[in-house]
Amino acid sequence: MNKHKALKGAVAAFASVAALGAMAAPAYAADGTYSPNGKTVSELAKHGGAQRIASIGNEKAKNVILFLGDGMGDSEITVARDYLKGVNGHFEGLDAVGQPGALGDAKAGTGQYTTFSLGNGSKDSAVGKDGDGKLVANPNPGRITPVTDSSASGSSWATGTKTYNNAVDVDVYGNPQLNLFELAKASGKATGNVTTAEIQDATPAVLESHSTERSCYGPQGKTDGSSNDALKRCLANQLKENGGIGSISEQLLDTRADVTIGGGSKYFRQTVQGGEYKGKTVWEQAREMGFQTVENDPAAMNALQYKDNQPVLALMSDGNMPTKFNPSKATAKDPAKDANPTVCTPNADWLGNQGSSLKDMTKKALDLLNANPNGQKNGYFLQVEGASIDKQDHAGNACGQIGETDDFDQAIAYALKNVDLNNTLVIVTADHAHTSQILNAQPTYALSTVLKTADGENMVVSYGTAQDDSRDEDGGYNGGSMEHTGTQLRIAASGPGAQRVTGLTDQTDNFYTIAGALGLATSTEAQSALSADAEVKVNANDGAYTAEATGFNGDAVLSYELKDKATGKTLAASDSSTPVSGVRVKTAQTTGIALDGITEGGEYTLTVAGRQSGKTVSFDFQAPAQGSSANTKGNGGSKANGTIASGKAAQSTDRNALGTTGTAVLAIALAAALMAAVAMLIRTAKATRNEH
Repeated sequence: MNKHKALKGAVAAFASVAALGAMAAPAYAADGTYSPNGKTVSELAKHGGAQRIASIGNEKAKNVILFLGDGMGDSEITVARDYLKGVNGHFEGLDAVGQPGALGDAKAGTGQYTTFSLGNGSKDSAVGKDGDGKLVANPNPGRITPVTDSSASGSSWATGTKTYNNAVDVDVYGNPQLNLFELAKASGKATGNVTTAEIQDATPAVLESHSTERSCYGPQGKTDGSSNDALKRCLANQLKENGGIGSISEQLLDTRADVTIGGGSKYFRQTVQGGEYKGKTVWEQAREMGFQTVENDPAAMNALQYKDNQPVLALMSDGNMPTKFNPSKATAKDPAKDANPTVCTPNADWLGNQGSSLKDMTKKALDLLNANPNGQKNGYFLQVEGASIDKQDHAGNACGQIGETDDFDQAIAYALKNVDLNNTLVIVTADHAHTSQILNAQPTYALSTVLKTADGENMVVSYGTAQDDSRDEDGGYNGGSMEHTGTQLRIAASGPGAQRVTGLTDQTDNFYTIAGALGLATSTEAQSALSADAEVKVNANDGAYTAEATGFNGDAVLSYELKDKATGKTLAASDSSTPVSGVRVKTAQTTGIALDGITEGGEYTLTVAGRQSGKTVSFDFQAPAQGSSANTKGNGGSKANGTIASGKAAQSTDRNALGTTGTAVLAIALAAALMAAVAMLIRTAKATRNEH
């Protein structure tokens, strides 16, 4: 027995139960599924369900730049400012955005936003994996979690949908949610993604992929290609060899952002395991798909120029980029630290020394986007992440996080001097708060670093949120992980529509601020309408047949089915066992589908459906007979080599299988589905044991 197939069926059954359960899930304050404002998890989990300012409109902007300091809470900003500039100092970028009068006549707004998530890992989702790597089939997913991780928070601002920690642009039921890049591409805008982290890391990933597991970096998991841990890192059904939409790296290429600059080059050395590019490295796939590629070469990155239909993929380091400052160590209370405060020192390995600072990468991205005809005509959306503020905070590394905050500030300052704030909205914020705190004296029950600030005074920076004992023999912090905190965050904006960030908002409101400013589709209905003009063509090429789907711009995933018209037998079909099974949509491009099982002269029915929009294209066609030059049964009578048939989306599709009367039988359906799913999972477990 194939245990993966059996488990797929079990997960599919539970996913169906989850979809039903979401409509009727009760609110229980005791188990965390009830919000104090009266919203249940299922209500908060809806697209836009957590907005605080849904009634506030948008002012239009041609361009939007989002600067995101990962883990950059108010404390991290203050630590860096005090050390680098003094307590009364001023950052040229961070402190200018959102400050009235700081940037001339630019509009300004500053506020705070909430960042909670709806589950602490895949165990709290409907489809995913728990901490032991086991498949999860949870009929009542999600719970209110005060502290978010970067993937759930990124999914919130990228899609407008709250989700669980570990999720990348899927909701708590595992359903992909359209992100800002997909919507921007559907609107004809240019897109750019810049980070100092691995490009597969959570924040950049939420603009270019959908994944139930944030660590599903590549087709061989999170390795350099010399080994394969994909089944540990990914939901098996998401992998291309199992009929899924693919890993984060593979989806990045499908998304085809105009500019992608970051780290993580070693993961592109993995070998593709399934699909059209099977057997090639991800780098080879990128080049065959027409990308301009740069691997670990700052000079080559700086030499890049815009080339038509050749997007940029420049990865500057094997993993995360080296930090600007050498590390410092947080240690236990010791009077000697007060007498000999730490002074941060430059890191010789920092790529800014070679022309690849975050400022340099931001400059290159802006140059490329401004040279892009889509950017010139329709505008662009650019995300720039200062990623290692968070990573050094996790490590209790005060100097590391200070240097990364400085690098981030200089990138913002460059942009402010080189964009037109009359037509460009600049937003600066973070994804979650973090651990560092400024104290008056060294704490007894936490680790700390004493720094000498620009004022010449001592500043104590405390780290006290590690959940394990990570002290080394000298009492210093030894590489565990200081944890995020759940406090609200600063958000500031300058340019058209900046006032929308004023006051207390939620992280999901940032999606609506950005998308609304750019005129993108924000509601589920508007997004579904983006697939109204979907079209599918069947092409023949010397006996091989493919379907080419275009216009499914309101979808992230497609399903398809090819049937023999005479027998009704299904010859080929996509996997529909989970929401991340199927064919990944290439937004504003052509999505190819290989059609197997077609024979000359046969008559067939092809159906292609958008999983998110519900739009369906279905039509009959006949494969050309041997020696014929035309298809007599197809639409248009095209030649054998070329398009032999085509169809367009139906005008309307009901995506709700229950219809308007479905709630009347919901309780019965839910109970029956749950019993069936439990039985299936039990049978699967028994079969798996028998295999061993």
